[in-house]
Amino acid sequence: MIFISGLTRRLLETADEYRLSAWLFLKLLAVIYFVAFLSLAVQITGLVGPHGILPFGERLADIYNNFGPEAWWRLPTLFWLGSNNLSLQVAAYAGCFFSITLLLGWKQRLSLILLFVLYLSLFHAGQTFLTFQWDTLLLETGFLAIFLVDHPTRLVIFLYYWLLFRLRFLSGISKLLSNDPSWSGLTALLYYFETQPLPHVGAWYAHHLPDWVLQDGVLLVFFIEIVVPFFIFLPRRFRLFAAFSTILLQLLIIATSNHNFVNLLTILLCLLLLDDRIINRIIPHGLQQRIIDRIKQPHLAQQFLTVLFSLIIFTTGLATGYRMLSNQPLPDQLNEATRLVRFYGLGHTYHIFPTMQVERHELEVQGSMDGRNWLTYDFKYKPGPLDRRPAFIVPHQPRLDWMIWFVPGQHEENMIWMDRFMRRLWEGSPEVLDLLRSNPFPDRPPRRLRVMVYRYHFTTPDERKQTGNWWKRELLGEFPFVPPRRP
Repeated sequence: MIFISGLTRRLLETADEYRLSAWLFLKLLAVIYFVAFLSLAVQITGLVGPHGILPFGERLADIYNNFGPEAWWRLPTLFWLGSNNLSLQVAAYAGCFFSITLLLGWKQRLSLILLFVLYLSLFHAGQTFLTFQWDTLLLETGFLAIFLVDHPTRLVIFLYYWLLFRLRFLSGISKLLSNDPSWSGLTALLYYFETQPLPHVGAWYAHHLPDWVLQDGVLLVFFIEIVVPFFIFLPRRFRLFAAFSTILLQLLIIATSNHNFVNLLTILLCLLLLDDRIINRIIPHGLQQRIIDRIKQPHLAQQFLTVLFSLIIFTTGLATGYRMLSNQPLPDQLNEATRLVRFYGLGHTYHIFPTMQVERHELEVQGSMDGRNWLTYDFKYKPGPLDRRPAFIVPHQPRLDWMIWFVPGQHEENMIWMDRFMRRLWEGSPEVLDLLRSNPFPDRPPRRLRVMVYRYHFTTPDERKQTGNWWKRELLGEFPFVPPRRP
């Protein structure tokens, strides 16, 4: 007991070597929160508003019918108070506002609590459009930040190490556990740049690198994602190597991929591997002293909550990680407890790109008034016209463009929302049409709709020089009357 008490006191001490790092971390977290909320603000009504693709009000009604008042804590969201377009947009823009207050240092802990509650509410409202690992990563990062304000304790710093370790190691090991031949055969990067959800122009150039470079790149990914995460818990020189190698990989991904804010968030987590001996080189000395003077020792209630939530987060992450690695079910009570914790945005597992697509299937949605002349609905960012330059849109994530990448697999959950999307087009929903680049039927909706499937490939440098096209394609048939894309 004496040992446990001494260890607890040690963990709750202020981590003096991370005072400047924690201050800068909160500033940059505010920026990431801002872009995440703003990205949602411009599309949330078309996704889940009353006239959107998956109206959240319908989801709330179903859950309440099944669970009654118990539904309020089973699905924690502010939108039990109202889920109309105004409520959704107010929540998103309120997130932008409190991101600014966090950045300016005004009521930081209150701002972080409100940011977490707002993003958790939007996370549940978004349903399938917000079931991505970067959304849960932002939630857990933001939740831990509540305990980082004024006093970066060693326990909170450790929990950030634990979060970064889970993110990197599980993402790497899942690639091997998936038995995907492109990962085990070191060929994944021969396909990745062409088949990723939303490539930008950097992907076209990376795709044409020599095969040996791309195969060596897979080995580099395995090393940084599977071996390097263990360096996080080793002495300083190893932590610095883990930080710089992870940041290097994230910058390479940004240079070749549109993955919204997840790479920026991963880089941010690496910041806490860099102690003040590095950070003090970029912060003016006068400001450093003001930051240090603001450091306070946590009071007893804060210490208790820090320990309580640390135990919950650590054990949930450990349990869910074990289940993923062992492929064994958890005991019923533990499984229910971890599921409840995950409802609140904590303790999730991470397995980014465990399998690799080897073909790019693009869906082209078309409408017609007479069944003979068909016009195309043009999406804002996903590949469409062959001569359109793939756009760089980091840190924005257009959720509809991203999700439609999954539909050619013809899994049931994606077929459901795709059917709803087509119905909204047929109804002429303004909110849904705003998610698209253009509406070929501005006066009234078409009488008929169809979806054509094309196989897309990047053009070669010679083909691009001759035609000016970034893509080439071939028709596969009408969806869903074509073989599903695999994997």
